[in-house]
Amino acid sequence: MDALHTAGIRFAEALQSGPPWLENFWISVTSLADPKCIFTVCFPLTYFLDRKVGVSVLWIGLVSEWLNVVLKWFLFGERPFWWVHESGLASKELVTLRQFPVSCETGPGDPSGHCMITGAALWPLVTALMALASRRSRSLAVKLSPFGAYALLLLAVGLSRVFVLAHFPHQVVSGILAGAALGWGLQAHIPAARSPGFFIAAALALLLSSLAVRSLVIAAGIDVDW
Repeated sequence: MDALHTAGIRFAEALQSGPPWLENFWISVTSLADPKCIFTVCFPLTYFLDRKVGVSVLWIGLVSEWLNVVLKWFLFGERPFWWVHESGLASKELVTLRQFPVSCETGPGDPSGHCMITGAALWPLVTALMALASRRSRSLAVKLSPFGAYALLLLAVGLSRVFVLAHFPHQVVSGILAGAALGWGLQAHIPAARSPGFFIAAALALLLSSLAVRSLVIAAGIDVDW
């Protein structure tokens, strides 16, 4: 893993050595793609435009948030900002990296929550836009444009997370793949006809089950707060 981590650090160096104007762009992307925005911005907007799509975004967002936390307790994953010092790489080789206010994230890093939760929750919106485009145009480029925008967004989010040293590239890739797969898999199982009480109960159940999993992991001798 050290070789993979070192390659990730070099990739982050290359990203940070880009044009100065890109710095504000990457920081803005990583801030706007915070998983909280799925619930505070994306869900209300999509629900207003289309109730079924909005409910899909909410449901998949809830499940992906829960699954991301659980996966991190099992996969762990170093954070670049901390690893470069803890591994001793910074004392053995020349490492040119910059720190940002959002760099010092703690906790396990694999898979990337920004990529996984955003990729999963936006999947129903993308498929709805593709269906709409298919009805309005016969052009393949127009039909696939929502998916293209989705792919570019996830790429930008992933690169921004590497840029601010929150994740290694392989953690970003695993987050994108897990998010897309989860969105695709859950889209056909959306409880759209359920009452708001169901979603409150589901959120509570997910919270309690995550606490139960955490307790079991700790009981097994694994320090989830390492």
